[in-house]
Amino acid sequence: MSEGLVKIFRSVHLSKILIILSFFTFTIFYAQNIRAEEEVSTSVSNSNKEFDLGKFVMEDVSDAFEWNIATFGKTNLSIPLPVILHSKTTGWNLFWSSKFKHGTAEYENFKIAKGGDNDGKIVELNTNGEVTDIPLNLSITKTVAGILVNVLLLFWIFLTIAKIAKRNKGKAPTGIQNLMEPVILFVRDEVAKPTIGEKKYEKFLPFLLTIFFFILVSNLTGLIPVFPLGANVTGNIAVTMVLALFTFVITTFSGNKHYWKEIYNPDVPLWLKFPIPLMPIVELTGVFTKPFVLMIRLFANMIAGHMIIAVFVSLIFFFASMAGNIAGYGVSVISVFFSVFMTLLDILVSFIQAYVFTLLSALYFGMATEEHH
Repeated sequence: MSEGLVKIFRSVHLSKILIILSFFTFTIFYAQNIRAEEEVSTSVSNSNKEFDLGKFVMEDVSDAFEWNIATFGKTNLSIPLPVILHSKTTGWNLFWSSKFKHGTAEYENFKIAKGGDNDGKIVELNTNGEVTDIPLNLSITKTVAGILVNVLLLFWIFLTIAKIAKRNKGKAPTGIQNLMEPVILFVRDEVAKPTIGEKKYEKFLPFLLTIFFFILVSNLTGLIPVFPLGANVTGNIAVTMVLALFTFVITTFSGNKHYWKEIYNPDVPLWLKFPIPLMPIVELTGVFTKPFVLMIRLFANMIAGHMIIAVFVSLIFFFASMAGNIAGYGVSVISVFFSVFMTLLDILVSFIQAYVFTLLSALYFGMATEEHH
């Protein structure tokens, strides 16, 4: 088995996997920060106010300009993240998110907008406090920081496995190699080869391995609420959009003549193409709907699990605010039970979604490179 793993790493070239992984990081970094999502504030800021269940749930799954680790009463233990802005008037600005004081104050004429069309975005103000511009936002948000943590973790896993496989060539795999080798072989033998073909799968294997492990690790680390893990990376539609965009670009540029012929001139009855090009329109639409479905499926499945868990947890505070602490303690038993159940279910979904995304990507690659029979 160790010899097989060595062959895989030789065939796919580890450097390609690391390059693709790095490209993922910076592309997702850019796409995520263009969106500039709302900073997560304290869930219950005032014990005298009625608990806002909807706000609690949305803040739990949304992005933030700081990484909140824990809350003790009214005190938040959080790690500030760097804010990187480019203004048309002041140029580049770099400072820590702690300058915003959880979104209640402005710093250097910048402020996180609350409400309106610019809700959650960092806006630039004039001397009168009026919004004058929305600067280019390349800040390191919680999601971006989570991506960097996952990438570093993947770098360590890949480099360690490659080093162990090379050192133990001809020996039985042990340790992390024994854990990961069957997964790598599964992606090669059960996903890449059957869907793309024996002769062409090696060209796409680095991408398939990269995307599988990136999604899997991101899904699993998002379920561990301990710093530096816990960022819901794949529950952010900007991340899943970039992943689907990679599949779309590779499929488009890998398509052969037969692939494009079946889109613009499919082998169907003439009345389905003339005078109205019904089938070409359907086929061309499918080119764009396939990656769109990839994006939505991964995003919806991962954010749904986090939202359900957040709802169960928030029920404790909701009943406590409505009927007192005793009601909160009573509901906590049920909430904790269902939260644990949903977490276990989310672990299964994490593997399934990584597999489905990789399998469908491989299917699209196979369709794009299939020869005419």
